[in-house]
Amino acid sequence: MKARNFETLYSHMDFGKVYRREDLLPFSHAIDRDLSTLKSKGMLEKLSGGIYYKPKFSRFGKLPPSDEELVAAFLGRGKFLLYSWNQYNSLGLGLTQLYNKLVIYNLKRHGLFKLGNKVYDFRRPNSGFPNAFTPEFLLVDLLNNLDELAEDPAFVKKQIKNNLDRFDVDKVKEHALTYGKVATKHFFNKALN
Repeated sequence: MKARNFETLYSHMDFGKVYRREDLLPFSHAIDRDLSTLKSKGMLEKLSGGIYYKPKFSRFGKLPPSDEELVAAFLGRGKFLLYSWNQYNSLGLGLTQLYNKLVIYNLKRHGLFKLGNKVYDFRRPNSGFPNAFTPEFLLVDLLNNLDELAEDPAFVKKQIKNNLDRFDVDKVKEHALTYGKVATKHFFNKALN
């Protein structure tokens, strides 16, 4: 028995993976019809315009896609850095606020975008961003975003000054110069001299 087009497309997709519509073009002669059929049968989820997820299941039900995979598909596999402001709490500065927000530094998109059931805050920093987080970059980023946080700014600045010796000072200077906003550069210039 010959497989139907949507079944052929489905067979080329892996469970738990997020796909861009254009990535699936080689596997279907009528991509929109096949995607629509898979979606209507509950075999595929549409997460955003042109972004689809083949759900993976556990004994507890359907698993959501990973944030990293979803963002990578949305951005078209471009460079990005995904994090939560909750990571500031790991710096040992006595911060306790929790945030229900994922921030994505990237080179393509800016603004709030709903992907699946979550809203992501995409930002294109003027000064760029590193390939990975370090405590020193998080420290600089904390000050860059201080006006948006629920923390007391005076307390945060005091804690940073009192705990600078726990960080690699040369890296803090480098990250402040490279990625810091004007006020952040000024703060670290004064604190480190």
